[in-house]
Amino acid sequence: MIELSLNILDITYNSIRAGAKNIDITVRADFCTDEMEISISDDGCGMSEEMVKTVSDPFTTTRTTRKVGMGIPLFKMYAEMCGGALRINSEPGVGTTIAATMKISHIDRPPMGDLGQTMTTLIGASPATEFKLNFVSDGKEYIFDTKEIKETLDGVEIENVEILSFLREMINENIENLIGGKIL
Repeated sequence: MIELSLNILDITYNSIRAGAKNIDITVRADFCTDEMEISISDDGCGMSEEMVKTVSDPFTTTRTTRKVGMGIPLFKMYAEMCGGALRINSEPGVGTTIAATMKISHIDRPPMGDLGQTMTTLIGASPATEFKLNFVSDGKEYIFDTKEIKETLDGVEIENVEILSFLREMINENIENLIGGKIL
């Protein structure tokens, strides 16, 4: 994966497969301290302690269609390569949080990519799931919440192609306004 937004997509898709009904994605970019944190939290089925210990191994996967799972191992590799770390907290029946920290300016840090596209892809794939994106940068915050959007739509399906296109542009525009032209 060449963009962090694709890591977010992959890990969040795992949350959907784990039965999550609510998924919170948080991106914190502090340009003053040169630190970024990306976390994905869900209320899915969770993982056992044993699974948490092995899930960053590419040969550990719950999928039956292939024997390799690269999402979490790549996320961990990027974090560690860029002066950070990956942590996973999970409890069976409660949910999972996966968080990666890294230096923003590190030469090996992949770009963020199209976070708006990632979010709308997830919404289109699982419209019944509630997604919340919390993007924080240098003390400013943007929150995107599908619960609020669905209430505003008043019966129009959120997975409508025109709605998704509008939401993608809205998310990306709000993030761009928040970071003010800085490279993320």
